[in-house]
Amino acid sequence: MRYVVGYTANARGGDAVNLAVALARRQGASLDLVMVMPEDSPYNGVYPPVAGFESILAAQVSQWIDEGLALIPADVPSSAHIRRGESEAEALIAAADDLGASLLVIGASATGLFKRFSVGSVAGALLHASTVPVVLAPSGYSRTEPITRLTCALGTREGAGQVLAASIAMARRRCLPLRLVSLVALGNDDAGTTVEDAMEHLRGVAEASQALDVSALDKVEIDVVVGSGRTIEDAVDRLDWQDGELLMIGSSRLAQTKSIFLGATANRILRALPVPMIVVPRDFEFTSDEVTA
Repeated sequence: MRYVVGYTANARGGDAVNLAVALARRQGASLDLVMVMPEDSPYNGVYPPVAGFESILAAQVSQWIDEGLALIPADVPSSAHIRRGESEAEALIAAADDLGASLLVIGASATGLFKRFSVGSVAGALLHASTVPVVLAPSGYSRTEPITRLTCALGTREGAGQVLAASIAMARRRCLPLRLVSLVALGNDDAGTTVEDAMEHLRGVAEASQALDVSALDKVEIDVVVGSGRTIEDAVDRLDWQDGELLMIGSSRLAQTKSIFLGATANRILRALPVPMIVVPRDFEFTSDEVTA
């Protein structure tokens, strides 16, 4: 099992490394630290590059990625890779594909309030294009102990069964308790869904989803919870979150098959979320290595 970590030589890169270590320790996975260098291009600010600039930049990037590797504890296998690309997001997606990574881990922008999320340009591009699940660390994330619980946010629209199947596969592989959550806004943006409706829907999805083998439910400790508030953000804030928790959410219906597209509700959840989030591509299926214990 391999996880790609999109590393940058700043606090955001450190947040990503910390979260990747926590995930790897739970799974027994190895980490591939990837740093992206810009390609020579006539569209760059300076082209052709100033004499000697390329070797200076390469030396600096090599130093930075060595510093990133030093953040990873000895009990977690790791390696470093320097990639070139006009787009950092595209280069990270290509690296994840080439290395056969199961997850792509990145950090949030350092401008997020209360150590939560503010999505920068690279994270935004990944959350609308990645073909592997993207895990986003909140700003200031420092925990490196193994993840303790997986929460799956489920809506009432088509595709909920696929997200549930992915969450059960992930929980089984990592021996994690699974919490199914539905969020209900009771204020001005209420869409007519009640807490009772949401609870009934959650139970129905858990018991009767065609995407799941019934035996899978017997092997995972599942809790069903409905969060409510004046807004979606308020509902997220009212839920009980563990320090070692990870939230899984599916992609919008606008996403292309096997690709991520972060929808409007997911963006609102992200603004209030105090724990890391994993976004799963539409119609994503874990590999046999991922789902077998």
